[in-house]
Amino acid sequence: MLIGVGLPSTVPGARREEIIDWARQAEQFGFSTLGVLDRLVYDNYEPLIALAAAAAVTDRIKLATTVLTPPYRNNTPLLAKQLASLDRLSGGRLTLGVAAGNREDDFAVSGVPHSARGPVLDSLLVDLRRIWGGDGLGFDRPVGPTPTTLPPVLIGGTSDAAFRRAAQYGRGWIAGGSSPSGYRANAVQVKAAWAKAGRMDRPHLVTLLYFSLGTAATDRAKEYLLDYYAFSGRAESIVGMAFTDADRLRRAVKEYEEAGCDEIVFMPCGSDTGQLELLADAVL
Repeated sequence: MLIGVGLPSTVPGARREEIIDWARQAEQFGFSTLGVLDRLVYDNYEPLIALAAAAAVTDRIKLATTVLTPPYRNNTPLLAKQLASLDRLSGGRLTLGVAAGNREDDFAVSGVPHSARGPVLDSLLVDLRRIWGGDGLGFDRPVGPTPTTLPPVLIGGTSDAAFRRAAQYGRGWIAGGSSPSGYRANAVQVKAAWAKAGRMDRPHLVTLLYFSLGTAATDRAKEYLLDYYAFSGRAESIVGMAFTDADRLRRAVKEYEEAGCDEIVFMPCGSDTGQLELLADAVL
């Protein structure tokens, strides 16, 4: 089981020093991945810029969008350039996790119809491959740079379309949080989509889980998650799924591994790097 950790880039008020120190320490502790969440109408750092800051102060740890919402980014060549630049500047460490997106305000403020997000994501994934493969899209010169290698793609979502999309375009699938039993059921559907697509490789299966440890752990989780998920109508249940106890967190790692998960990315509810040390003590 690989254990990654999210940057606290969506925690309101997170300071530059905290983001930089967190990235450095995550690599020193030996976490597999630094992940970022994507939100537009919120007090958070833009995820690709946050990963670029992390890339500048690290050398080995993978950098992943967990996940990015490309459909409201309505300039695919520009996005292709941004992602390829991040991949090249990080030495080929980028993993591209994407999903269609469920926050309507992010689409509305971008002037992009939320209802069309699924087909837009399908087209965008095709176009990213074309652009990174050197297709000039009708112009004399392609949009560069090209990535070091094509970034592995993880697809998020639990719809039939998401499972199909994962098998069609992805290296694997990423869950936004569920129980181990729910994760196991979804992993079965991913593998079925893989088989239907005639793929012989095995999908890389990932999940995101929230954590908050130490003093005032529950209060910290509530303050952040009730605000971040206020739009969803299920913020209370998400708070209940956050891991605020080290023993429970350790049991969860074993349970998700038994459910078929290959990598857990623990997303923080606070930006104090002491949280990172507590997580490392619990699971590494």
